[in-house]
Amino acid sequence: MPHPLVAQLRFTRSEFLRALEGLTPEEAARRIQPMNPIAWMVGHLAWHEQLLWLDRAQGKIVVAAVKQCGFGKPASDPPFHEMMTAWQEITKAADPYLDALTPDALLTSHERDPRRPPESVGTSLLRLTYHYWYHLGESQAVRQLLGHQNLPPFVGDIGVRAPYRPEPGA
Repeated sequence: MPHPLVAQLRFTRSEFLRALEGLTPEEAARRIQPMNPIAWMVGHLAWHEQLLWLDRAQGKIVVAAVKQCGFGKPASDPPFHEMMTAWQEITKAADPYLDALTPDALLTSHERDPRRPPESVGTSLLRLTYHYWYHLGESQAVRQLLGHQNLPPFVGDIGVRAPYRPEPGA
């Protein structure tokens, strides 16, 4: 069974995907200033997952195209289908690493920007989970501006799919 924080990330990923249901590629590509298009948000979260769990943790790059959606990069409008495919490939590649995380491993850190203090794997896991929620809300704001109605409520079925459970060994 994965660590409870990994279970929360997986639930968050599923809520992010649920937030995209019914969205057309044209709508996902639309940029409503100053926000980025939803396709970029998908690529950005794929970039963040790849950075943490593949590049920093394992020295792997699975999909180089998401680099255009990285932090601090110029605005872009990548194809939605391409970013969704990249997101799926990256999260699938990251899952074995996430499944192997132990409480002790969450206290370690990976190499990162030498201008900043190191961040534990556990803190990075929390940061990524909260990052998803930020863009999930932003994507729903964009969808409302696009005229979408009756968007799904969030947070969904957490009590069944990702209920609180104590950390292993607690």
